Amino acid sequence: MGLFRRREPLHERLAREGGLTEPVSPPDPRPQTQETGIHGLQRPREWDATVTVDAPDVGGDTARFVTLPDRTLLVEEGPDGSLDALASAVEQAVQPPYRARAARQSETRWAVQAKRIEVVRIPDGPEGDSIELTHTEDGTTLAVDDARTFGSIPVLEQLGERRGRDYVVRAERLDGDLWEVRAETL
Repeated sequence: MGLFRRREPLHERLAREGGLTEPVSPPDPRPQTQETGIHGLQRPREWDATVTVDAPDVGGDTARFVTLPDRTLLVEEGPDGSLDALASAVEQAVQPPYRARAARQSETRWAVQAKRIEVVRIPDGPEGDSIELTHTEDGTTLAVDDARTFGSIPVLEQLGERRGRDYVVRAERLDGDLWEVRAETL
């Protein structure tokens, strides 16, 4: 054995000889984070549909609205007049319920983007405007308007259970007992 030769430590040799070590795989040459546009990955789609529509009777320059399953429009921002022309154009591509935003492109032309949403009815729901229900192996927590509270909301728990064992369900009040919900796996 050479004078400057490095010996394998005893614990590593015994583990190797005993079959307790896994073969070392070569490292992945790809970068750990792949930014959009740099590595050929496209951006995640934010909107389900983008349409243009000729709507000379719609006032203002921008609008945000939600269309409920029964086709009722809830205007969140924009003109007090009817947005039916914008909603009709969107519904050629996306069926209610959906959230939409619109911007005037010219004197009469509007661009409208829409994204499908899930709407649930929570009868006798909490008084607040936002709910977050989180379920993990440690238990379930319920927060209304960012304040923890006791109780449960079975409708939201059922939505979360469809996602898996650990989940979070967020709900935003739309109108009365109608809520827009998003359920995610943790």
